[in-house]
Amino acid sequence: MRLSHHPLLLELCHPFRLATGVRTHTNVTLTRIELGPFSGDGEAAMPPYYGETHASSALFLDQATRILENTGDEFLRLDSANRSRWIADLMRKVDDIAPGNNAAKASVDIALHNLWSSVEGKPLHILLGIDPRKMPPTSFTLGMDTPEILRQKLTEATGFEIIKIKLGSDDDRAIIRTVREYSDLPIYADANQGWRDRGQALELVHWLAEQGVKLIEQPFHKDDLVSSAWLTERSPLPVFADESFQRLADLDWVAYSFHGVNVKLMKCTGISEALRIVEAARKKGLKLMTGCMTETSCGILAAAAIAPLFDYADLDGCWLVNNNPYPVPLLENGKVILR
Repeated sequence: MRLSHHPLLLELCHPFRLATGVRTHTNVTLTRIELGPFSGDGEAAMPPYYGETHASSALFLDQATRILENTGDEFLRLDSANRSRWIADLMRKVDDIAPGNNAAKASVDIALHNLWSSVEGKPLHILLGIDPRKMPPTSFTLGMDTPEILRQKLTEATGFEIIKIKLGSDDDRAIIRTVREYSDLPIYADANQGWRDRGQALELVHWLAEQGVKLIEQPFHKDDLVSSAWLTERSPLPVFADESFQRLADLDWVAYSFHGVNVKLMKCTGISEALRIVEAARKKGLKLMTGCMTETSCGILAAAAIAPLFDYADLDGCWLVNNNPYPVPLLENGKVILR
């Protein structure tokens, strides 16, 4: 197997304002694994708050190249039933190269899964035994903004049937009221660690429920699990961990503080670990959301391949950028179509 990679600066259609700051672009590293006439693409989307960069991903992927060398013949000899397990085992070796680098690791995992699809000549979701009829609708995300820009963004949400709103400021109610002037679609609300006062948060959540909000993401600072647990116990809406939850090892850490977890391939190192998270989270009775960073269609479609295993989906990243190098996925009834 031959691994190649190159950097890309992914440009957002609009400046994206969160409780933690404003972003206009995301660093992305695109990977490709080739095996004879077959190939698979992968992606590492690296928002600045996780600390990965073009330079760090290149350094890590150069080391991963040595692990992939001379593995192609073994992969081709396997029957289809054992290839998923083989990828998971290889990813454990990739994971051991160095701590962190989760998005870079995810790019290898995604490329390996797409290589498997190329070798078999079948869509990845079919190889994984996933039923596309169970695909949840995906949301379209709006950052904090002026009423005029929010209205413009809503006009761009063609084909989506759920809106995701970034909250976590003193303007939260005004933002929701503005959206409600132009749309009656269901809303997912993401506070991005922006809330501070428990009592005010609970009062706001009750009001949000009256406005058609269906869930809350990451209400308090990622390390303030006590406040999250307090709100989760009293909330009329399901409360999900995002920044508080990265990988499978974090599941016990957050299981009693939230109703569910947001699983992102870029956080958890890819499809192999995401599938283990799904199994473990279900055993704990947790709800599941699959999310994304600002990504190309490569990363979005990788997450979409396993999205039917989840209760909720937020896989809109490739619709939020100007220079996506891949075709945009098709939507039907607000759901990503797998084919």
